[in-house]
Amino acid sequence: MAAPEAASEWRRYPMLPVAAALGYATSVIHIYGLGPYIEPISTAFGWSRTQTTLGLTLQTLVAAVFAIPMGMLVDRIGPRRLALFGVVATTGAFALLGTATGSLANWLALWSLLAIAALFVQTTIWTSAVATRFEASRGMAFAVTLCGASVAQAIFPFLGAKLIAAYGWQSAVATQAGLWCAVALPLLLLFFRGAHDTAPGRGETKLERAPLSGATLAEGLSSSVYWRLWLASLLFTFTIIALVVHFVPILTGRGMGKLEAAGLAGLVGLFSIAGRLGTGVLLDRYRAARVGAVVFLLPVGGCLILIAGGTSAIGTAAAAALIGLTLGAEVDVLVYLTARHFGLKNFGALYGGLLTALSIGTATGPLGASAVFDTYGNYTPFLWLTIAFMIASSLALVTLPRPTFDAAKG
Repeated sequence: MAAPEAASEWRRYPMLPVAAALGYATSVIHIYGLGPYIEPISTAFGWSRTQTTLGLTLQTLVAAVFAIPMGMLVDRIGPRRLALFGVVATTGAFALLGTATGSLANWLALWSLLAIAALFVQTTIWTSAVATRFEASRGMAFAVTLCGASVAQAIFPFLGAKLIAAYGWQSAVATQAGLWCAVALPLLLLFFRGAHDTAPGRGETKLERAPLSGATLAEGLSSSVYWRLWLASLLFTFTIIALVVHFVPILTGRGMGKLEAAGLAGLVGLFSIAGRLGTGVLLDRYRAARVGAVVFLLPVGGCLILIAGGTSAIGTAAAAALIGLTLGAEVDVLVYLTARHFGLKNFGALYGGLLTALSIGTATGPLGASAVFDTYGNYTPFLWLTIAFMIASSLALVTLPRPTFDAAKG
């Protein structure tokens, strides 16, 4: 990373990654915020946990189907207008989950609305704006942006548990949505603008408005590198998102109190902040594929701790830390590698394809973990599956060649 150029980028656009981080947190409010609601919803309606998490599966499958078209839309019109609409729509749709009647059809209808709204806050929107403003410090800028999910994991489970205890789950979900919209929307209005949005941003030059370089969509989709990234995305997300969603139930199933479990789940988010920022530094200095391959192995240790059992605060905190460090690195690595291997010309569409894999993993992972629990009464078989998938995703990354675009980096 060239220090003068990196410093210049941060002087000109210091708040863009911060605003993008809040937008990215909005995109996972229904994922990372769902954990504390699983048990009260299941109890209130007499549902299995599989039924309760079925809506999340529906939402993420919709995201998978429309990821590439949404990426193409971002490439065409810029991310700002999509982002502003998406934050309002997503928090509003999340609030409507509190109106559920106990009918499974009604529950899926509410999640269908959320699925449509969440298309407008997908990862591509936030990272594409940041990628056009940051080059020398792109790894760190992505890290700050994607810390939004880390903040979400740190805040949403504990906030949800407190609100549920105070108001009941139906009022809690609406309150949580309203509070987050009030925090995120003003900063997005003020600071979120990519180089190719309709109106120029502060200090923008003609060079920044020039056509972006990179692979065509066809070139990207025909590359073996792209499909290795796709496989790593799928295997990783299938397991890590399931661990995050079910972390509170895993601990409460061993006799831990709900608030204590939610507090430990918050550690996943706190350590993911360290993971993201540390990974951002490493990505700007070392070969990204190797960085990713190492950090993708960290959850193996966390899963082994959870498999060993017990409710020791130190042990569960260590598991949360290892899971969090990797949760803080996965999307950073994938976004960075996509930009370096394929350029920015069709970044939205190409990363949208990887987002399809991420969405499929997100859709099926929590459902798979729920099915394992419903079948075996515990999560141990799923933890062993997680170990196998983490090793496979690490191998997919470590075998990547050096990037085609800007080969001196990454």
